[in-house]
Order: sequence, then structure tokens, then C-alpha cells
Amino acid sequence: MLKVSVVVPVYNAGPYLERCAPSLLGQSLGEDEYEIVYVDDGSTDGSAEVLDRLAAEHPRIRVHHQENSGWPGKPRNVGVAMARGEYIQFVDQDDRLTPEALERLYAMGSRNGSDIVLGKMAGSMVGPSPVFRRNRERCTVEDAPLIETLTAHRLFRRAFLEEAGLRFPEGYWRMEDLLFMVRAYPRAKVVSILADYPCYIWDRRDDGGNNSRAAFDRLDNLRRLRMIIEALADATEPGELQDRLMRRLYRVELMRYVPAYSASAPEDEERRAIYETTRSMALECFPPGVTEGMPAVQRLRATLLAEDRHEALDEVARRVSEVRPRIELLAAEQDAAGRLSMNVRATFQRTGVGPLALAGTEDGGYVLDPAFTEGIEGAGDLPVLDPTSYANGEVFVHDLRRNVWWHAEDTLLPQVESLGDGLSQVVVEGGAVIDPLTLAGGEPLEPGTYEVWFGVQVLGVGRRPRLTPADAAQRVALGSVPLGTTGRTVRADWSGRGGQLRLIVTKPKPAPKPPPTGLRRIYRGALRRLPPRQRKAVRRYAAAVRRRLPGQS
Repeated sequence: MLKVSVVVPVYNAGPYLERCAPSLLGQSLGEDEYEIVYVDDGSTDGSAEVLDRLAAEHPRIRVHHQENSGWPGKPRNVGVAMARGEYIQFVDQDDRLTPEALERLYAMGSRNGSDIVLGKMAGSMVGPSPVFRRNRERCTVEDAPLIETLTAHRLFRRAFLEEAGLRFPEGYWRMEDLLFMVRAYPRAKVVSILADYPCYIWDRRDDGGNNSRAAFDRLDNLRRLRMIIEALADATEPGELQDRLMRRLYRVELMRYVPAYSASAPEDEERRAIYETTRSMALECFPPGVTEGMPAVQRLRATLLAEDRHEALDEVARRVSEVRPRIELLAAEQDAAGRLSMNVRATFQRTGVGPLALAGTEDGGYVLDPAFTEGIEGAGDLPVLDPTSYANGEVFVHDLRRNVWWHAEDTLLPQVESLGDGLSQVVVEGGAVIDPLTLAGGEPLEPGTYEVWFGVQVLGVGRRPRLTPADAAQRVALGSVPLGTTGRTVRADWSGRGGQLRLIVTKPKPAPKPPPTGLRRIYRGALRRLPPRQRKAVRRYAAAVRRRLPGQS
């Protein structure tokens, strides 16, 4: 049996097909150990002919042509039915795999008997994800934040797909990956995460053809979202796990419709219909534990939506937009190996108001600060059940050249800190270490520029600012040091936008080559034929050049 089948749905791929194909053919996995299954969904732009040519040139490529179905779901299902590999990797026609992706993914899946293997993603369409903080050989949706990534561009054990009856919806069906993954994760007994090597490259197309923000019918999308929520409910038992997974669908997928489509314009029938549909789904699709376990600001918004208070929802959204993170660098040092150690503290401030605070209650609990809830009836009485719920901080390093995000080692933890006068705030504070010798999946950083960012979540408000201390005096002097035995140099400085911390890795310039044999003789002969004044000027210029060369005096 082949180790891996790569399944690629194709429809009018244009030049992107020629970009994707070399990355699939150039895998380090042996040529006789994997196959590439292209399913052409009725292309009309010449893609079908390109696929047939590739199949004629490469025996491990198989092509199936079919009438257009309207979306990638059916081509993927057909590809799964055709596949002969132990594992199946889904790839889109305009994306790429890195050279060792299949070899590494299969090795991890094979040694663990994994149902799903998640490979780290990179590219202009990818941001940092808590899922890929570190490698995990064996985990499940119960003990890992898998629900935070719902793309189907993963490695699946073929027998698992068949036994679980997992198929993509066919025909036009936006968000088909979400439906597939909310069914797959709860059924998977072993999931592995490969976080130390970027496997899948997802770049934004020049024509925007792979951008899911393109225009679409939002009411239809909400109906499909209802089916996704119902599928997750069917795949899980009521209780804490189901509530936690549902919370992600509520927070990310449902609430995106509320700020832009409130009911504040009743004459706009479409906007009103979207708002009403969103609200009915919030009331009908989610168990009470979903909203009860939300952090404070998210719970407030969910409560206002349930109570049909659209104007208050708009006002909360406006006040949240005023919240800005304040980053303090309490200490920072760089050792001789370039290892950066920092103590960082993050709080949230409302522009022109003050801290995003909590007010103490007589029973020892908390509510949101009256300065935040003023004028929003009932908001000041909503208890904050757990001030540190979902609060966290992370330090990220972004490789600008390769569009890869790496996680620093950090011990950032939330805590409640008194502000006096009955007010408190949630602070995220702790240490972070950036080791340029091991940051890139255990390997030294390659030459390039690396920006340092800080992700922070407090009370249900999330921000990802550049790591720029609010106080310029905290930007301690850093320097350049050799990067181990790589021959490269790493420089840490505050040269990023707004004084952001950056690492710049350079490789040494090659030493100038000595002049070829006989060149000095030719030079002297030419010099003797010059008039005295020009001969003297050339000698002065040559001496100046020699002084600037390394090792010359």
C-alpha cells in the first residue's frame, strides 16, 4: 500500500496549477511511496490539458475528469474514493507543500496510529495559532485546542475517514471545511500536531480567488452555519466539552455578523433579516453553558443579543474598539549566544478613559467597571464569574521573508491586581525567552528579518500588538552576536515600526578574491605607460582601495 495519497480538487486553476505541482512532485518521500490524485471539476481554461500532460510525464499522478459540481466538496470525495494510500493529504490547487511535508507528517502519523495529523501552516493567509505552540504526538479535541483550526488541509488516515463515514458536502457549500472538521475532531481517537516544521503554504492569490471574504449571500451562510452547529452537537455529548467547542463557533463564526449587521437600520430588510437570523440561532442552537462560560465582555454581548438590545450591542462594540493594550518591558537582557530573556507585563486601557477594569461587589465577586457599562441597562449587574477565564498572553516571532510564525518560550500568566477604590484589573505578566539558535522548530534562524509580537486576551477582548514598550526608556540597548557556529550574526534592536523589537539575521559577506596570477604585472606595465601626473593619481586611488579591504593595511 502507498503511504500517502495527495488529493487536489481542480477548477480553472490557471497559472497556480503550475506553481502547486512542483511542490507535490518534489517531496522527499520516495516517488514510489505516494501518489497525487487530481480531480478536475469541469475546468474550461486549459487546466484539464495541463493535468493530462502532468499525468503522462509522471507515473505517480492520476487524473479524473468530471462535470462541474460547483465547489471542492465532490472532487475531494471522488479523490478519497480513488485514493490508494494509507493516509490522505488534502491540498488546494493554488497552495503548496514544503519539500519534507509528506515524509514528516506520515512519520508522525505512522508511529502514533494517528487518525489526523495537523501540519504547521505558513504563508500570507496564515497567522499564529495556539494549536502549533509545540509538537504533540498524541492528543484529542478534549485536551488540545484543535477547534481553533478548522481547515481540512490535513493528513487523514484513510480507514478513519471510511469508518467514520466522513464526507464533504457536495455542490455549492461555503464553509465545507468547518462542517467536515467538526464531525472529524470528536470522532478522532488520536490526533498529532507537527509544529516544528512548516508543511503547508497558503498564500493569498494575486486575483483574490482564494479569499473567503469575497462577496456571498450571508443569509445562506448563516443557514449553513446552523448545520455546522447541529453537526457538532450530534458528534458530542452535552456537557463541558461540547460547551467549550460550541463557544468557538459562537465567538468566531456567529458573532461576526452582529457588529456589521445590527438592527439599527430597520428600513434595510437584508440587515434586519441577518440580525434576526443571528439572534434566533444564538437562542436556539447553543446550550446555556456556552454563554455562561464566556469571559466577561463576550458574555455581555451574548446577553444583549439574547435580549434583542441591538443599540446596546453597537455601543459595546464601540467601547471595545477603544481598548488598547499597554505593554511594559520590566526587564530584558541578551546573552553572548543571542538568547533574549524578557519579563513582560500587559494590561488593557480604554483610550481617554483608563484601565479596562473590574469593580468589586459586596459578596467578594466582580462586575465590569461602571465606566465601561455606564448607560447600558443591566450590564453593571452581570457578574464576572471568573476574571481570568480565557485570559492569556503569548510572544510570537514573525519570519517576514518566509511568512512563518514561531512561538517563543514563555510563562505568561493572568492575575487580578488591585487598582484601589474598589477597582481591579486583569494583568498578564511573566517571562519570555527568544533563542535564535532553536526558535525555528529547534533550528537556528535563517538570514532575514523577524518581528516580535505580543498576543493577549483579557476579559474576552483580544489584541495582537507589536512588542513595543509603552515607555521608550524600557527599550534597553541590545546588540549583535554570532549565531552559534552557523557563521551568521543576529542583531536585536528596536528598529521595527513604532519601535518594535526585531531580530535581524545576516550571513557574512564573502572575503574578496585575491587578484589572479599575472594581474599585478599587467597593472604595473599599464601604469608605466601613463603620464607622471595620472600615474601618481592612480597609485593614490589604489592605495585607498587597499586600505578599505579586510586584512589590508
